[in-house]
Amino acid sequence: MTLSVRKMQDDDRKDWDDFVLSCPEATFFHRSGWQEVIERAFGHQTHFLLAERAGKIEGILPLARIRHFYFGHSLSSLPFCVYGGIAASTDAAKTALDLEAQKIAAQLEVDYLEYRNVRKFHEDWPSKDLYVTFRKEIDPDVEQNMKNIPRKQRAMVRSGIKHGLSSEIDENPGRFFDVFADNMLRHGTPALSKHYFSLLFEVFGKDCEVLCVTHQGEVVSSVLSFYFRDEVLPYYAGDTLKARSLAANDFKYWELMRRSCERGCRMFDYGRSKIGTGSFDFKKNWGFEPAPLSYEYQLHRSTSVPDQNPLNPKYQLFIKAWRKLPVSVANFVGPHIVKYLG
Repeated sequence: MTLSVRKMQDDDRKDWDDFVLSCPEATFFHRSGWQEVIERAFGHQTHFLLAERAGKIEGILPLARIRHFYFGHSLSSLPFCVYGGIAASTDAAKTALDLEAQKIAAQLEVDYLEYRNVRKFHEDWPSKDLYVTFRKEIDPDVEQNMKNIPRKQRAMVRSGIKHGLSSEIDENPGRFFDVFADNMLRHGTPALSKHYFSLLFEVFGKDCEVLCVTHQGEVVSSVLSFYFRDEVLPYYAGDTLKARSLAANDFKYWELMRRSCERGCRMFDYGRSKIGTGSFDFKKNWGFEPAPLSYEYQLHRSTSVPDQNPLNPKYQLFIKAWRKLPVSVANFVGPHIVKYLG
């Protein structure tokens, strides 16, 4: 019974997603739906590979190609996602998928092949140590989760409660997007399109959810989260200028944790942050400990690891100029830029 590697077909999707749910190495970002999202939202070419033996999947590797004259040419697992790489139940499947990915990267003549691993796979590949992730168990008791928050951060949550904040679950990303896009503009970063967020709802259904925090009927903070197995992953978020004085950001994540606890979730994945940023410090203040992410690269035409992030000095002038744009202009132009950043 020979192991073979091929591209995922439409009739493989159920088996692919069943494997993702059963494989400990797989994450929400290994789900087959990301192929549809990436292709329809950005128009990028994808290579969703599966390794099978006797009709049974032993491993998967979702890949997407991004090509741009300025931002470069890459084959990555997986752009727009914090986790990726090979998820497999056998070493043979891991090896076969890895060799096929390297073959495709060479044929496409990309600058580099990227695996966004949780754990290191290739000791001899150059890596990037910029990112960490934050994960912590959710206690089955709601009140115990409140007690588990460090004292100073717990005080911020209670401040939000005293300000009369409330949380609501939205059935579409409309109100979330308005807050998110405005927040991104103030930080000098192009925002993803509203179409992209609508696709997330369409493709992932009940496993994609928006929570909005309101004050006197006005949305002041919002977060879009993914649900996978018994985990909740707050992934995109935004706040208005009023949010800080109301402690709305702190209240938002407490409400998400509380609701997730009641939903039966047992893991809170606070997601990726860059070392030395405000986001990194904020998550540590909640009592979460950082764990390194092993992003690794096989360099093809490129001679160095890519550095496409706002901390790169060469983007500082762009960030300052972007902040001055009207929000309508930024929302129109932004998606045409950010689709190549991944």
